[in-house]
Amino acid sequence: MPPKRKGPLQTVQRETDDIKKQVDSLIKDARQSDVSGRTEAYQRCIHLQNLMEETTRKLKKLTKADEPAPVGNYDQRKMEEESRLRGIEEQLLVLVLELSPPQKHEGGSSQAQEDEEEEDSEEDSEEDESEEEKVEDEEDVVTKTTEQIPESGTATYMVISAFKGEQEGDLTIQMGEVLTILSKNEDGWWLAQDSKGNKGLVPKTYLKRYSDQDDEDYEDDEASEDEDEELESKRMHSSNWDSVRRAITEIDATDVLSAMGAIPAGFRSSTLSKLLDEGITYRRSHYIQPELSQSKLSFKDLFRDPDTGKVRQRTARTSLTLTLWSCKSIPTPGVGVQVLSRHIRLCAFDGTQVLSNIHTIRATCNANNVKTWSFSPRMTGNLPSLLDRDCFLRCNLDTPELGILFELGVTYIRNSTGERGDLSCGWAFLKLFDANGAPVPHRTYELLVHGGTPYEKDIEVDPSLTRGATGTGMFQQMMFSRKLPKLFLKLKSPNARTRSQLSALPDTLVGSLSSIHLLVLHRQLLADALLMNRATMQNADLICSPLLATFPEIMDQTDLLDALRKSWLEAENNMKRSEKRDLPLLKRMFVRVYMDNIYPLLYSADLPPPRWADEMVENQRARVIFASLQTTSTQEHFHTHTDSPPRHQAFDISQLTFDLLCMAQ
Repeated sequence: MPPKRKGPLQTVQRETDDIKKQVDSLIKDARQSDVSGRTEAYQRCIHLQNLMEETTRKLKKLTKADEPAPVGNYDQRKMEEESRLRGIEEQLLVLVLELSPPQKHEGGSSQAQEDEEEEDSEEDSEEDESEEEKVEDEEDVVTKTTEQIPESGTATYMVISAFKGEQEGDLTIQMGEVLTILSKNEDGWWLAQDSKGNKGLVPKTYLKRYSDQDDEDYEDDEASEDEDEELESKRMHSSNWDSVRRAITEIDATDVLSAMGAIPAGFRSSTLSKLLDEGITYRRSHYIQPELSQSKLSFKDLFRDPDTGKVRQRTARTSLTLTLWSCKSIPTPGVGVQVLSRHIRLCAFDGTQVLSNIHTIRATCNANNVKTWSFSPRMTGNLPSLLDRDCFLRCNLDTPELGILFELGVTYIRNSTGERGDLSCGWAFLKLFDANGAPVPHRTYELLVHGGTPYEKDIEVDPSLTRGATGTGMFQQMMFSRKLPKLFLKLKSPNARTRSQLSALPDTLVGSLSSIHLLVLHRQLLADALLMNRATMQNADLICSPLLATFPEIMDQTDLLDALRKSWLEAENNMKRSEKRDLPLLKRMFVRVYMDNIYPLLYSADLPPPRWADEMVENQRARVIFASLQTTSTQEHFHTHTDSPPRHQAFDISQLTFDLLCMAQ
């Protein structure tokens, strides 16, 4: 019977097992070796790193079709093997940093002093040979220093991930290698020279500033001559690990992913996501609150018309609607990163600071074309506000650089560590006024997506696209332009009804058009409570209004906002036309719908806290919300009550009272 043929994946697994055995043996030998043995261990470590890179490349090229026989859970096994290789690669990186020779001249002089001390201790027995040995040692130190230390005044960097030159002029580098940087270019490609004298361009994301602080520890050790050799070796070992620890902790997660090749060089940590995590300052729940005037005795943006009883409409410098069409040629993260959400965050921006709340719109993409993002997918029923591509922007700030900032982002999870994070895939900026102060025309815009953060300039999302563009003809330029990442959107002038609704909102606000009528009703109830029902304008007592106290919370929980929108739509469909024109009746009905459907959900013990881009939590919340709305609808139609009352969180006075001093801006 012929032997069973091994598949490519199984072959790679066996190669990984062999590498793992060699690495474990190398770690054991390195800890027990002397100075000469550490040099040999360093060379073995570099050899294993090269072997690791070849195995990793071989694994990435494998597909399920290469297997001679069906393999169960092929993708999972491949991902597990990649995770195992990354773990071995991290072990080798730590070992390279530990075994790497000192890079400063002071380190070489300290070694020479130690040799001199050993020679002085043997002067009584070998006086004739001491001078010759001293001369030979000094010559060795000088030669060694000349070979390993770059010229003074040049920057020294260590390679944290291997890079193979793809074009003429690139320098192929190996992980753990020490390079001398000759010049730094703004495009992220630096001119470097290796230990053999080869020069070429390398990406800066593959480099880490070389740290030599452990050499200072050696100088401190020389002051005490009576210490034992065993204690000195322990100090050297701990000093090496301190250097390794510093090298690991100083590297940002985005830098690590970029160096591993998991993300393009232009990706950064999400700027707007960090602002959202800092608190409520940039959330919609903060911007829907009334803004106090300079005297703190009245309101700056909330007025009530005594004749009609409605909120007085106020014009703003910018009041428009926009529609997001699509994003094209957006680079994707690598194999080791799983994308949980693709989205766009937008806000008012003047080039230096965020001027409004940050609004998020989730994007969708086809599995066959993940580089193209689309918005507002076709679906039955009401479209969730998180997927609604139609937005409004209202801003009354008088700044000439006012515009809209769009940050394309992904929420990811690393397959190897389970670490979650938010990445910026690039950003685009649309200035709303020209040099003369006139508003830009309302039309479709094609915006180029830039890399880096909004505070960085001339950073490309994927530098490899521009490095490959060498043609100067019109056709070459057209083909090159099609490869660049772009955002397509359309600015629109709101119709009469939408313009009237926007005029009743706060002076600065960004949000979804699908929920604008709910914001207007909340604004009307807020005006009644603050401008009509208070005894005096100086009265700052707590106001008993559960809706005003809790409505800002659902602004940050889009699924509850969608539930309110759905419940209010059903209530409006059951109302007569004359009832819809009766403003006092509308306000009473809105309060009733909110208290019957949304208020019990907001403090339900069965509803888990929201977590962004967590599919399991989102599905669990959707089930609880759907079951609650169904129960409420059944009770209203058949006037029945359930035997088991819903469970609620512990009561707090803030659930019922609106605190003007704490809520107002």
